[in-house]
Amino acid sequence: MSFSGKYQLESQENFESFMKAIGLPDELVQKGKDIKSISEIEEGGDNFKVTVTTGSKVLVNTFKIGEEAELETLTGEKAKAVVQRDGNKLTVSLKGILSVTELVDGNTIVNTMTLGSIVYKRTSKRM
Repeated sequence: MSFSGKYQLESQENFESFMKAIGLPDELVQKGKDIKSISEIEEGGDNFKVTVTTGSKVLVNTFKIGEEAELETLTGEKAKAVVQRDGNKLTVSLKGILSVTELVDGNTIVNTMTLGSIVYKRTSKRM
C-alpha cells in the first residue's frame, strides 16, 4: 500500500500532556488541541515528502528511507535522524521521541509518538 495522499486528523489521545512534555507553551497547546491538522504524504519509491498543516503552521520533512535526513520536530527544532520502513510502518527516533506511522488500511493512518511514559496517538483519515 502507498502512503501517498491527504489525510485529515480524526482523533487524538494525550495531546495536551505530550505537547507540554516536549516544551510547547500552554498558549500553543490550547490553540492547537482543537485544530484538525491535514497531513499530505508524497511517496516515490524510498523518497518521502510529508507536509503537516496545523492552522497557519506548516511542517515539511523530506527524507529517503534508511538514510540520514535533517527533520523538523513539533517544536520547530531540526535534528538528524534515519527513518526506517517495515511494511506499512515508518519509524523514526527524534530527540528522544519514538514516532511510528502506520497505514492501517487504505484510508487510515495512525501515528504514535512516545516520550518516556507518555504516548500521543493521532488517527487520520484519507480525504
